[in-house]
Amino acid sequence: MKRGKKYLQLKEKVDRTRHYALPEAVNLAKETSYTKFDGSVELSTKINYKSLQNVRGTISLPHGTGKSIKVLVFCKGEKQNEAKAAGADFVGDMDLIEKVAGGWTDFDACVATPDMMKEVGKLGPVLGRKGLMPKPKAGTVTTDVTKAVKELKAGRIEYRPDKGGVVHLGVGKVSFPTEKLQENIHAVIQALMKDKPSDAKGEYLKSLSIAATMGVGVKVDVKELVNATG
Repeated sequence: MKRGKKYLQLKEKVDRTRHYALPEAVNLAKETSYTKFDGSVELSTKINYKSLQNVRGTISLPHGTGKSIKVLVFCKGEKQNEAKAAGADFVGDMDLIEKVAGGWTDFDACVATPDMMKEVGKLGPVLGRKGLMPKPKAGTVTTDVTKAVKELKAGRIEYRPDKGGVVHLGVGKVSFPTEKLQENIHAVIQALMKDKPSDAKGEYLKSLSIAATMGVGVKVDVKELVNATG
């Protein structure tokens, strides 16, 4: 890929052979962002485990992602009022199911009450492809729609590795103070290590890097970070 002059200039600030301590890595990621808008800071970490399909879970970021999350809730009756009161952007039952079945996915997260899952499950071709299908393990199939909506709005994110075993997550905005980005990253590492399968051998997190949406990737000393996170 051909890189622009701005990127090549900023790239000189980062030593690609070095693994930085987290505070310095975060500052470098912020400094090497070259967008005019407030870009996201992305984290990528390589998972060392044989059964990647079993590696998934949710993480609550203490300072959110900086993005406005649009939440849809499939529910009936009084639960619809609860969902609206909690701040859900779209609430309904069969009307919304028909709309989504038609290909509409203008939302970032999806919650469903258990009694709706028979019908919601039929939306697999639409929701599954975009990673939006509600799941009990992720806390998005629940009778407590108030809690689910509020947590999603506050910055709870779902993670799973890609085919190469890498987990990619947005952990905030370039405009976030360094301390807040560090705390969000610590929350990610803490959750990943807590969810580590009991039969995982050796180093569970093989590598970690952070970068702004349009910026230079910065390698982080993952061993130091895991030890510091406890």
